[in-house]
Amino acid sequence: MLVIGIAGGTGSGKTTVVREITKILADSEVVVIPQDSYYKDNSHLPIEERLELNFDHPDSIDFKLLVKHLNDLKAGKPIEQPVYSYLTCSRSSTETVKVKPSIVVIVEGILIYTCSELRDCMDIKVFVDADADDRLGRVITRDNIERGRTIEKVLERYEKTVKPMHLQFIEPSKRYADIIIPQGGHNQVAIGILLATIEKALQKK
Repeated sequence: MLVIGIAGGTGSGKTTVVREITKILADSEVVVIPQDSYYKDNSHLPIEERLELNFDHPDSIDFKLLVKHLNDLKAGKPIEQPVYSYLTCSRSSTETVKVKPSIVVIVEGILIYTCSELRDCMDIKVFVDADADDRLGRVITRDNIERGRTIEKVLERYEKTVKPMHLQFIEPSKRYADIIIPQGGHNQVAIGILLATIEKALQKK
């Protein structure tokens, strides 16, 4: 099994890079494990408090479960991946996604390199870098359309949590990356180098 980490700031283009990787692999050869599925359950809190939670801090992630699930996959065991809702800010108590072991496992998320145990599980660590202005533009579009937040609320959250957490945790975690993709997910040259690295690693496996 080849475990690839794809990290980077919110709106950096991680999803685009993941999509490019999955293009070269058959569906049966790759699974994607999103960090966002492993946010800690907050259903015990009033909805007003949940909406104010800082989802860009490492403490918001259930890294213990994520590492366990990754090790289970490495051991050839299927996992029951949690289902997390951004609308209710809670983890489903009844619904999970069954994930089977695969040749390639991609772990994707903004905070995945802040956990040393999780980093140790990875064979290739990639950091998708992008200018702050570009990331903010994507965040506004995504949060407004997909998560039902007003532009004012998105900007308030960006200044209050996203930007400071990026500077405190995400940007420093770039030093753990084996490959850095500048200019976000549209850098075809860097993505090409990454794909060649993956294909070479798969041949060794």
